[in-house]
Amino acid sequence: MKNTNRVPFKLNKPHVAVICSVLFGFGSFPVLAQQTELDGSTAAASIEKIEIQGKAVSLIGEAISASEGIIGQQEILNRPMLRSGEILELVPGMVVTQHSGTGKANQYFLRGFNLDHGTDFATSIDNMPINMRTHGHGQGYTDLNFIIPETINTITFKKGAYYGQVGDFSGAGGADFNTVNQRQTTQLATTLGEDNFQRYLLAGGLAMDNNHLNYAIEFNRYDGPWTDIEEDLNKTNVFLSYNTKLNNGDLKLTFMGYDNSWNSADQIPQRAVTAGIIDELGSIDTSLGGNSSRYSINAAWKSQNLQASAYFIDYDLNLWSNFTYFLDNPTTGDQFEQVDKRQIYGGHISYTTFATWQGKPISNEFGAQARIDDIDEVGLFQTQQRQRLGAIRNDAVTESSLGFYWQNNIIWNDFIKTIVSARYDFFDFDVRSNIDTNINDVDLSVNKGTEDAGNVALKANVIYTFSESWEGYLSAGQGFHSNDARGTIVQVDPNSGESIAPVDPIVDSIGYELGLRGNLSERLNVSMSIWQLKLDSELLFVGDAGNTEPSDASTRTGIELTGYYSIANAFSFDFEYAYTQAEFDELPKNANQIPGALEHVVQTGLSYQPQHGWFAAARLRYFSDRPLVEDGSITSDDSKIMNLNVGYKFAQLTLKLDVLNALDSKDHDIDYYYASRFANEPLDSATEDLHYHVLEPRTVRLSAVYRF
Repeated sequence: MKNTNRVPFKLNKPHVAVICSVLFGFGSFPVLAQQTELDGSTAAASIEKIEIQGKAVSLIGEAISASEGIIGQQEILNRPMLRSGEILELVPGMVVTQHSGTGKANQYFLRGFNLDHGTDFATSIDNMPINMRTHGHGQGYTDLNFIIPETINTITFKKGAYYGQVGDFSGAGGADFNTVNQRQTTQLATTLGEDNFQRYLLAGGLAMDNNHLNYAIEFNRYDGPWTDIEEDLNKTNVFLSYNTKLNNGDLKLTFMGYDNSWNSADQIPQRAVTAGIIDELGSIDTSLGGNSSRYSINAAWKSQNLQASAYFIDYDLNLWSNFTYFLDNPTTGDQFEQVDKRQIYGGHISYTTFATWQGKPISNEFGAQARIDDIDEVGLFQTQQRQRLGAIRNDAVTESSLGFYWQNNIIWNDFIKTIVSARYDFFDFDVRSNIDTNINDVDLSVNKGTEDAGNVALKANVIYTFSESWEGYLSAGQGFHSNDARGTIVQVDPNSGESIAPVDPIVDSIGYELGLRGNLSERLNVSMSIWQLKLDSELLFVGDAGNTEPSDASTRTGIELTGYYSIANAFSFDFEYAYTQAEFDELPKNANQIPGALEHVVQTGLSYQPQHGWFAAARLRYFSDRPLVEDGSITSDDSKIMNLNVGYKFAQLTLKLDVLNALDSKDHDIDYYYASRFANEPLDSATEDLHYHVLEPRTVRLSAVYRF
């Protein structure tokens, strides 16, 4: 078995102890630790970050790579979106699709990854993690349905593994959602559309002496365009945040509540459509769907040098799927239920010092992050019509992690700045089987135990300022994602009963990037990056099967180009292009393609957004065909979709019309190639076939927003 923890430079525990002592003692050296007064301090003014909103605003002097940026609230609200999860498509090069019901987490594609539901892209909201470890459906599961777009102030994205603050799931990068802090204007919004789409929102803010309370409540209903099911989406979101001053800092207390239920139209086999058994909006199993909830409390305090937060999350999911129909179970069918019930506790603290060293401005940020996933039940059940026939696997897991990081910024002169960082993360896994024997008569009592692992990641960035308008970046860094805890202690395959070897707890990656950013005449922002990311042999727990599957080491290499042009004060154009070559390292050249890896992604848009009167936006998303098997003999088609909106802003009332999939494209949202079987096909047959989920047909939605 390949060692998934191998990286070009790995430290043992004595090395870690020595280096951590040096790093965390760095601030105690007299010349560096001398705290400069922030008022009038050149060091503080040069190092301290300022808040910038919007991708069209220059980040020269602020960014540490060409692949990071900030998305502002107006950009989010102006974007026509079919589903709330598409908010991540604001990250350049990111593609967000769906192969199931609206309530399920989306599929994400970035930098040659089919990220599934988030395995190699870290997401958080106000320092609370969104990715779910050891999840019933998949490692790193990222469900954004609990987010109300109107409550998001900014999204900060960081592609690549060059940032000390980002730990688990950091291979391809990450995004942080930051909710509103300032008191919000009261608004009442209604959106109505085809297929019984309904969305109702009440949001605003209340002044309370020197404090304020922001609130939002959202109701969403939708039946979908499907010919044999109604999605019957029933989603409720609540957001409350209280902002006040405390001990020379800002305190924010936030509550979020989410509850959802839905039916699903999953991917369908091509042969069923060709034979006329169903149409492209039909289903093989009409009893699929799910329900989920997420409730969280978060306390965050921030001063000029110190930040601290603590959170609690209560989460559950029941998800029914059927991808192979009657292949494994000819009588009762292959439907299965995935279950996840957990509480998550955690927090974050960081402290930043500003000083001068030999006349050079310097800052050191020291941080610690803790997280405990207390999972009462993570299970996989064989079902029929959502009724349980028996457990394939059912476990209780306690997964704990503690991460420490140090990030050092030095401005060497007017041209060169360096940012280096180091992380150490420690994981502890404790798995207990809730059952002794499963539906396959396999004894699972041995699938229990404890495991732990540590990981060191080093990162470095060199920034060269050519002028006030141009900046260059050279970046390198190690990232990682944790594996499912169940895979780290597994002894017996729950389907076959055969002995299997456990996997390593951590999968390492290492990335490199050369980038350039320009800001011309305060109207044109451009950036370019050439990057490479190498992964060790990945070993992942597969929630659909209840076991682990290995894959080979891989290399992804790519180019990304972005441009944002303000044609006039209210008129803007943007263009984003990403190219990726993704290959397995140890397979023959004629069979080394990575299934699902997107080679070309293009997103472009034109927007007219004045303060009052008429406004409009048009967006085109394109992604190319991609291999579905390693030798490239089976590929998907490419996919194109255009979304439009137009509206009018009165003094207090805004009316908007969204036309989603405006050209009524019949392209696919997602494609897979695997074996399945219908009930009327021969018992021992397994037909390899294309299974796909079509883009939802053109749909029109009318919104009205009244601001008090």
